[in-house]
Amino acid sequence: MEVTKLLAIALGAILTNNFIFAQFLGICPFLGVSKKSDTAIGMGIAVTFVMGIASAVTFAINKYFLVKETSVLGVDLKFMQTVAFILVIAALVQFIEMFLKKSMPSLYTALGIYLPLITTNCAVLGVALLNVQNGYNFIESVVYGITGGLGFLLAIYLFSTVRERIEFSDYPKSFEGFPIALITSGLLALAFMGFSGLEVWH
Repeated sequence: MEVTKLLAIALGAILTNNFIFAQFLGICPFLGVSKKSDTAIGMGIAVTFVMGIASAVTFAINKYFLVKETSVLGVDLKFMQTVAFILVIAALVQFIEMFLKKSMPSLYTALGIYLPLITTNCAVLGVALLNVQNGYNFIESVVYGITGGLGFLLAIYLFSTVRERIEFSDYPKSFEGFPIALITSGLLALAFMGFSGLEVWH
């Protein structure tokens, strides 16, 4: 039963309940870094890494420091949940930023302002809060975080490949820039709605 639940969580995060196309979280980097597939993949991998690690760390912080019943402090600090989660995410993003700057300077330059913006990426904060809201245990939280990031990676990569082709397409001048990008992302979201009736088992 545990395996089937994990499979349901994973497929939900990647396809049926995709953070971009179904929940509309993380739209800023999705639109900003999707002009080239190389940078889109880099951003997707960075977001997946942050989502996975953030899910694990925020689960532990929430359980052992914020919830009174299981807290080592013995006090109820649930009201500090969002602030604590944002601090964890900010620290993780800072670590990734330093790593990319040293080991992959070209990707660091290509991601530009959108890399530090992962700190305020509502998809990363959303996954941490949804783990708590859905009552996921540690394994389920990590699976949801990683597969949510993979869903983000899939969405941004597909969108980047379409945008690369749009560059050479013939469309009205009034649609130049973000208008045509928004129309395209809307059509991709409609395509992903086809997964909403997906049944893995009976």
